[in-house]
Amino acid sequence: MELQQMRYVLAVAETRNFTRAAEQCFVVQSALSHQVRKLEEEIGTVLFARTSRRVELTAAGEAFLPWARSSLEAADRAAAEATAAVGVVSGPLTVGLIPTVTALDVPALIRQVREAYPQVTVRLRVGASDELVSAVREGDVDLAVLGLAEGIIPEGVSHRVLAEEALVAVIPEEHRLAGRTTIDLAELAEEPFADFATGGTGRAQSDRAFRAAGLVRQVPYEAPNAELIGALVTAGLAVALLPAPFAPTQGARTLTVRGGPDRTEFLIWSAFQPSPAATAALRLLPARERPTGAPGT
Repeated sequence: MELQQMRYVLAVAETRNFTRAAEQCFVVQSALSHQVRKLEEEIGTVLFARTSRRVELTAAGEAFLPWARSSLEAADRAAAEATAAVGVVSGPLTVGLIPTVTALDVPALIRQVREAYPQVTVRLRVGASDELVSAVREGDVDLAVLGLAEGIIPEGVSHRVLAEEALVAVIPEEHRLAGRTTIDLAELAEEPFADFATGGTGRAQSDRAFRAAGLVRQVPYEAPNAELIGALVTAGLAVALLPAPFAPTQGARTLTVRGGPDRTEFLIWSAFQPSPAATAALRLLPARERPTGAPGT
């Protein structure tokens, strides 16, 4: 079993098409098909159900896929560790992000990494904070930026605080409270809210603030991102609590909330053994942003 064969299997599984998979892997289709068939013969089972129009994973293929992916990631890590031992930083750097990052200039950091370490390949992964913590623990993500409710600390990872910020109230510009600059949390309790999904870390800050104040609010509109939440506000359908940089600039007003929710943004990385690329990226952070105890400090 060869690593390249596993790469071909992953490409076919992703594209559901042998021709597109071959294009993605920069080989001719016949060569890719031959290697996939050779792998199937070696392991003694078919990984793909094929017709002239469709390609689908078999049950065996579904079982094979996560292990193949893990094997390739381990091989990439092994190569990166070997080159790092002789002073060359290479390999993938997967950066996880919540959708509402405000405390770290992610594009600037990626540019610095690419300029300083051209053999490092940067990948981005967007997800909820709890998902990213798990991904860092499991080694699927190298660095991640989280947003957690005040007082919650990410467990099982190395971390540092990037910023602490208060969420602002975002209300339609024609709202009866639009002339105000400051508001009590209780004054918002009777308003219909737009927010992230129930139970998610993106919503935890607001839910905790209302519970702590002994207040109950209604959230008829759940949305996957801050942009849609803002659009629901500007349409006059709801109010929201968001980080100030993600509040709509037109069609809405922002108010400071007394007793409102706060969140803390963290940068996290593996507490066990950061990848060489993660270690290099941590060294590139400005002194005021470099984590205490990070490599190179």
